Amino acid sequence: MDSDQIARLGYLALLLAAVGGWIMVEYRGRLGLALRTAMAWGLIVVGLMAGYGLWQDIRTDLHPRATVLESGDIRIPRAKDGHFYLTVQVNGTPIDFMADTGATNMVLTAQDARRIGIDPQALVYLGEARTANGSVATAHVTLPEVQLGPFEDRQVSAWVNGGEMDISLLGMDYLGRYRIEIDGGEMILKR
Repeated sequence: MDSDQIARLGYLALLLAAVGGWIMVEYRGRLGLALRTAMAWGLIVVGLMAGYGLWQDIRTDLHPRATVLESGDIRIPRAKDGHFYLTVQVNGTPIDFMADTGATNMVLTAQDARRIGIDPQALVYLGEARTANGSVATAHVTLPEVQLGPFEDRQVSAWVNGGEMDISLLGMDYLGRYRIEIDGGEMILKR
């Protein structure tokens, strides 16, 4: 222990002695009431800590949702992790994407490809993508219908990732169809 930790420990001991002394004087002769009060406050504190911990877990699973304005602008709030997430209708199926201005293409996870009716095992993986995790095999597909807010596009080029990926990526070949602005905590897509 260094001197700073010893000083903190001494301060904590002094604080506990002061609070303990106050409790002994305040509840002298009423030990049962003191214990019940301490238990009640202890349960309140534990409940608040559990609620806060659960809220943090829930919030990391939920991404802020994009908003479509009357003008047709799509506003995507920045998530807690710093990324922009949005839901795109692909062949009528909602797929969650991360908007990735560093990615060239729209890339689907194998799970998302299955959800829209593409069998990833039947694809021919001739392409290769270089990612932060190394090179992965990719297969080219054409999506009949992609809808983001009021905007619908047909015959959209995309790739299915042959490796592990947490979420599908919306790269610049699709995002390039919009004018992109990043203003503080949100990305704005306009057509």
